[in-house]
This record gives sequence, C-alpha cells and structure tokens, in this order.
Amino acid sequence: MVKTRFAPSPTGYLHIGGARTALFSWAFARKQGGKFVLRIEDTDRERSTQPSVQAILDGLAWLGLDYDEGPYYQMQRLDRYQQVAEQLLKQGLAYHCYASREEIDALREQQRAAGLKPRYDGRWRDSQQTPPAGVTPVVRLKTPLEGYVTFHDLVKGKIAVANQELDDLVLMRSDGTPTYNFGVVIDDLDMGVTHVIRGDDHVNNTPRQINILKALGAPIPQYVHVTMILGADGERLSKRHGAVSVLHYRDQGYLPEALFNYLARLGWSHGDEEIFSREQLIEWFDLSAISHSPARFNEEKLAWLNAHYLKVADDERLVPLLLPFLQERACKISNTDTLPKIINLLKGRVSTLAELADAAIYFFRVVVPPQTLKVEHFKPEIRPVMVDLLDRFSVIDWQLESIHTEIKQVVTRHGLKFPAVAMPLRLMVTGEVKTPAIDAVLALIGQAETLRRMRQQLENFPAV
Repeated sequence: MVKTRFAPSPTGYLHIGGARTALFSWAFARKQGGKFVLRIEDTDRERSTQPSVQAILDGLAWLGLDYDEGPYYQMQRLDRYQQVAEQLLKQGLAYHCYASREEIDALREQQRAAGLKPRYDGRWRDSQQTPPAGVTPVVRLKTPLEGYVTFHDLVKGKIAVANQELDDLVLMRSDGTPTYNFGVVIDDLDMGVTHVIRGDDHVNNTPRQINILKALGAPIPQYVHVTMILGADGERLSKRHGAVSVLHYRDQGYLPEALFNYLARLGWSHGDEEIFSREQLIEWFDLSAISHSPARFNEEKLAWLNAHYLKVADDERLVPLLLPFLQERACKISNTDTLPKIINLLKGRVSTLAELADAAIYFFRVVVPPQTLKVEHFKPEIRPVMVDLLDRFSVIDWQLESIHTEIKQVVTRHGLKFPAVAMPLRLMVTGEVKTPAIDAVLALIGQAETLRRMRQQLENFPAV
C-alpha cells in the first residue's frame, strides 16, 4: 500500500512551499488509495513551539488536507531512536564520538583554510583512546568508505553520490535527541512510508539517509524531490515577497479552494487545465507530471482564481466568512438577512473577501464623499431633482422595480439624462461613484436609511 507523509518542523507557520509539498503527498496517497501521514518533527527544542504546531494543523485543516495517521511527534519517540542507535552500536555500524564542538569548529576552519570541503575526519571512528571524563558523546554512523549511493528520483532521475563525499554523520546528539537525518529515517521506516515527497533542498540528505537504511537492512522508499518555488523576480520565495504563510492568505480573504487549486498547479499540470476540483486533482494526479523546473508564485494568478471561486461560491456560505472583514471595517451588522443578496450583488466585482467587505461598507454605515466629488456632482440645479426624488421615494413600495421606475420618471420630468440623476444620487447614499446598479443598491440599503442619507446630503447642495 502506498503511504506518504508530510513532516514539518514546528518552528514557524505553514508556508506556501510546505503546503504545496503536503498537497502533492496528499494527492498521490488519495490517487493510489493509500494513506497520508502527518508527523511533527519537533526535536529542535529551542525553536519548536506549540503555536507553530497549531498554525500547521490549522493551515492543513483550512486547505482540507486531511491525514489518515498522526500527528506523530518525534519528541514522543526518543526511546525508539535511542534503541535503534544502540542496535547500530552493537553491530559495529555506529560509534561514539567524543569530539567537542570547539574541536569540530577548529577542524573545519583548518579545512577551509586549506581549500578543502569541511567535514568530520573520523577521528573517533576506530579510536582506541580512553574516552575523556565527563563528556557525553554523540553517536555517529560508520559511513562506507568506498562505493556510491545510487537512487532513482521520480522527478530528477538517477542520482549517484560517492561515499567518499559523505562523512560520518551524527545520528544522536549528546542531549539524547536524534538529528534530522536519523529521526526521519526511523520514522519513515516505522510508519511504512513508501514514497518520500519533499522539496529538492533535501536531495543532499538522501544519500545519507539511504546509508542509514542500508545499515539497518531496511527497504528504501521511492524519493520524489519537487523543485523550489520562486517569487515573481526569479528569486527563491521568501518573506520579502510578501505573504508566504497559508493562513495569511486566509486572513487576506482568499478561499481555501482557490489556494488549493493554485498550489496544485504550482509545479504540476494536467494538460492546460487551470481550474479543477479536489476530486479532479485526485483523479488526474501523477508524479510524472511534476515539473522539472522551478515554479513561480504569481499573486495575480492566485487573485484571478480566487475571483472565480468567489463568483461561483454559495452566497450563504460566504456570509460567516465575510462577517469578520466587515467588523474590522467598523460595520455593525444587526441583521444578516440581506447579506446573501449584498454578496450576490458584489462578488462578481472583487477578487477577495477583503475587497468584498470594502465594496460593501456603504450598506452598513455612512461613507462620507470627499469634498471634490461633492463640488463636482452636487450642483445647485440638481437639488430640486433630488428633492422631487426624495418625495417620491417616501411614498412608494420599496421594491427594485418601483425604485427603478421612480428614478426614470424623475429623469424624464426634469428633462435630464439618467447619469445626471443617478450619479449624485449614488454619491448621496453610498459616498461612492462606482457601485452596481443604483436601484439594486438602494433596494438593499432599505427605504428608511436611503431617505435618511438623502436628507442629510441635501444640506451639501449649494443654494440656487
């Protein structure tokens, strides 16, 4: 059975690169009818935090990347790593190293000065020295001194690394925690992981991990190293490119299905398909379709996708998602009954929930038009027209059709063109010059509020 995993370190948020890796691992497991495992690699005691763990869990949940096993925590498995290390020591495949950090640093400086690649020199590998008193050793693997580590990466193809290029890596630190390369190998082995899908920054770790697996006589999984994600400037995606956290996009008003769809297309494709569902991704997903070239993160493309998903989203579903954005904008929502209709009216004009909230502000509170627009549109000769319209609006049945009819009749009575009335009316009631059809807007704002705002703004018209 196929088994994949996502194994983040809880030292920060769930970033875009990690989420894309998780999505590929999830999609492959789902396509193959296998299992997807979540593992938290929390052995970095100084940097791992519970808020980061929660941010990872929340990010995966928001994207809908459900896991079949886990979350497993490495810090709860320390006895297991120690057990395997002892096994390797007994078999003569690993050894205790008593070299201090200062010794290792000095060695590396000497090697750099000599133009050599910094690496551990194996000084305790077969040493007969008496261990120094009071020093807790690390455990190092006896890396083969000859031959090659060869593996077939399902994206990059055949990779071969000479063992002479690899030093005796540390398996267990002196504090009893495993190094990354040791912990990940034991975890993948114990959890039955068949396909390791991860970023290509881990390619150099793979030969080391294979040597550990060979020492254990364990099966070697398939490796899939996906290319990095670049910013629009061609540099590796980082904080300076802006939003790189999954939850940041949620907080900016993106829908999870939009980011899900976008991440799936970030380094993977199915023909020319741009918009597809989770079910379609599972049906189509194939590791051979993962790109060999770095993907570029394009905010405009993501916004375009989000605009599409907003447009087709159920209006009722968007109500609770929009409310926090409205509240941030000091909009008091006493009754949510009209919100679905407001959403329906506006959602085709925006790209995010934040933009939707910005566009909806005038439905919930007065937006004061700037003085320049008042001077431009609040003409003395238009004031009688607005008074006439106000009188008619006061007595009609407040429905879209009747509002539209009254505006047209006032336009005709005063011998004007529609925009000459609609523009100042729009400005009086909404404070904006660009809105959807003014009759539809007024119908949703309500009769009493429309009349109140019109009366208030009549004071801004200069006398004839």
